[in-house]
Amino acid sequence: MTCIGRRVELLNAFRRAAEALEIDLEIHGADLNKMSPAINLVDKPHFVDRISSGKYIKQLLSIVRKQKIDLLIPLIDTELALLADAAEAFARAGCLALVSSPGVIETCSDKLATYRALSDAGIDTPVTWTWRESLKLKKHKFPMFLKPRAGSAGMGNYKISTLAELKTFGKRVPDAIVQEFADGDEYTLDVYTGFDGVPRCAVPRKRLEVRTGEVSKAMIVKDEKIMAIGLRVAEVLGECRGVVTVQMMRNKRGRVRVIEINPRFGGGAPLAIHAGADFPKWILMSLCGKKPRISKTCFRDDVAMLRYDESVFVTNASR
Repeated sequence: MTCIGRRVELLNAFRRAAEALEIDLEIHGADLNKMSPAINLVDKPHFVDRISSGKYIKQLLSIVRKQKIDLLIPLIDTELALLADAAEAFARAGCLALVSSPGVIETCSDKLATYRALSDAGIDTPVTWTWRESLKLKKHKFPMFLKPRAGSAGMGNYKISTLAELKTFGKRVPDAIVQEFADGDEYTLDVYTGFDGVPRCAVPRKRLEVRTGEVSKAMIVKDEKIMAIGLRVAEVLGECRGVVTVQMMRNKRGRVRVIEINPRFGGGAPLAIHAGADFPKWILMSLCGKKPRISKTCFRDDVAMLRYDESVFVTNASR
C-alpha cells in the first residue's frame, strides 16, 4: 500500500479478508513519513521520497522486485497518474498495480474534463466553467462553488456568494474552476470495478460529519437510484480498476448530481466493507485466480460509522 498514511482500518480489513481466505498475507507499506500511523503497523515498512521527487516510481519498482510484491494499491490522488503510466513496468516486475488507466486518471483529476465526460454521457452534474469564463457570464446565480481544476481533499474550495468574492477568490486559487452550487445531502459511493473494469457494486455512504477533509460519521443508505448512477459513472469512464469513489449531492426534490470522482479507495471505504461489500476479500480472491460472487445488493442498509481517535505508540521514535 503506497502513501499509506492513516489507513489503519483498510490495512486491518485486508488482514481479516486474508484470514478468512486462509491466505498467508504479508502487507508492505510505503510512505514519506516515518511517523504516519499505518506505516508502523504494516508487516514491512518502506520509506520513499516525495511523489514529485522524480525518484518515486523507481523506488517503488525496486521495492516490488526485491520483496516480490504481488499487488500494489495506491491510496492518494497525486500518485495515480504516475502509477497508471508505470502500470506495465510493474506488471513486468510481477506486480499488479491496482490503478485505473491513464485516460481515466486524467479525466478524474481535471474537474473540467470530469464535467464534460459526465454531461456528454447524460449524467446530471453541476455546470462547470473556467474562472475567466464565469466572470463573463451575463447573469450570475449565487451561490456558486469555486475550487482548483486539479485539486483534491477539499483544499482551495470556496462557496461564493457575490461577484466580488468570485473575483477575489479566483485570483487566489491556481487554475480555478467555478460550478453551479449543488445543495442537499452529500453521498459518497464506493464503486467496485475489480481487475477487469466492470462495475459490479456501488455502496452509498451518506456523509453525516467531516473532520479535516475526511468523513468521520457516515451511514449506509441503500438507495437504488443513487446506486445506479454510481455504476453508470464507472461504466462511462471505462478502464477503471479496483475501487472508484464517486461523490454526489441529492437535494430535497430528489435531484442527484455527481460532483467529483476519485479513482481510488476513499477514506470511508471501511464502512462499506463492514456493511458487507468486502472489497479486500474480492481483490485477494481475484489475485489468486478465483472469481468472487458479487451482487449489486450484497451489503447491509442503515449501518453507521462513528470514528474516534486511537493512538499508535512508537518506541525509539527519534531514530
